Amino acid sequence: MTAFTSCNPATGEVVHTRPAWPADELPRRLAALKAAQRAWAQLAPEARAERLSMLANTLEAVREELAHRVTLEVGKRTAECLAEIDKSVQLTRYYAQLAPELLAAKHIPTQASASAVAFEPLGIVLAIMPWNYPVWQVLRFAVPALAAGNACLVKPAPSVPLSTGLLLDVVRAAGLDVFDVAWIDPESVEDAVRASDAVAFTGSTSTGRVIASLAGRHIKKTVLELGGSNAFIVLADADLDAAAAEACHSRFRDAGQSCNAAKRMIVVPEIADAFIERFVAEARKLTLGQPSDPAASLGPLARADLRERLHAQVLDALDNGAERLLGGAMPDGPGFFYPATVLDHVTPACRVYHEETFGPVASILRARDADDAIRLANDTPFGLGAAIYTGDVERGWALARQIEAGSVFINRHTSSDLRLPFGGVKASGYGRELSEFGLYEFVNVKTYWQK
Repeated sequence: MTAFTSCNPATGEVVHTRPAWPADELPRRLAALKAAQRAWAQLAPEARAERLSMLANTLEAVREELAHRVTLEVGKRTAECLAEIDKSVQLTRYYAQLAPELLAAKHIPTQASASAVAFEPLGIVLAIMPWNYPVWQVLRFAVPALAAGNACLVKPAPSVPLSTGLLLDVVRAAGLDVFDVAWIDPESVEDAVRASDAVAFTGSTSTGRVIASLAGRHIKKTVLELGGSNAFIVLADADLDAAAAEACHSRFRDAGQSCNAAKRMIVVPEIADAFIERFVAEARKLTLGQPSDPAASLGPLARADLRERLHAQVLDALDNGAERLLGGAMPDGPGFFYPATVLDHVTPACRVYHEETFGPVASILRARDADDAIRLANDTPFGLGAAIYTGDVERGWALARQIEAGSVFINRHTSSDLRLPFGGVKASGYGRELSEFGLYEFVNVKTYWQK
């Protein structure tokens, strides 16, 4: 049975298959990584940073070919894939510039004659990665881990072997032998966890529980970036035109297949109908089409089963009192397309109230007032991000402090910034990526003390 299979989401056709490794390959690759990591860790941070700069240049040189492969396997529009590659290049250069300073030992005065804290690598970091951003999400964990002197072993999603294979070629072309791809079956994941020194996982909360359990069994440090059902709160004094445009962009970009997208639009009575009218008008402009077509603004979902699950959530919401304002019908024809869909009057009786909708479906929740909007925002298992739109920024900050999430954006949709930590709380996981905090996740913060 083939473990890794690419299927073009726009047509439903299989385009590539790759078998899993034989049983003896994982131990051999891990041994090679361990040897390479020992040499890599001995390099000065500045030398490792130079190699990362080479990686950024190599990645930039193949941006169009790599974006084409992501489009082919994931179904994202070409412009969105190019943006993913470009952000990955920026990430790599960011850490190449920042890491040497952040990794320098910090001398701390104590009663000792000399005392300091050093940031030393853990060893091999195993990453179990999803399909929706097969370049960005791999490098988001790998680049800071490499900068700190670790080696990286990536277990990719089964549906993106072409993108992952080219990314491996790019990393190797930059002269990095401390990065490898584990073409392994799920049954071999525990062996990889046991042999590694830390684990990074990005994916669903249900799978995250399994990975955390495996890592806990073997006492391995973990960072989990799991699902999200971000609240998008619109208060009475908000700029409704801006809020509607940003809500539409956030909810429907990348065909709605982003953990950090706005998913629950929470509106107060004074502006509910006016905002909804504007939001639906923005969503109505979106057109389904081939990912390579510049005129298309909404591509397909990545897999048939993902579309079926999403549609089942929509039907459940309609059966439980939600009102369909737009979309919600399964299209005819090839591929895994699904239209922009807006559901109003969503209540706790609906699955979409509690579950993440990973596709182009927006839920509208009507709050009694601003305090109730915060209650609704927090009434979810997830805690990745949230946005608040208001004309009173001071009030926005006060309300933001009441939201249970890893980030809150005021008058802007949620996104990630290289300079700020990214991650969640509750069922959205733990640990942080990006910024200096992401660099420190996979290091041994080691104390030195001299009498």
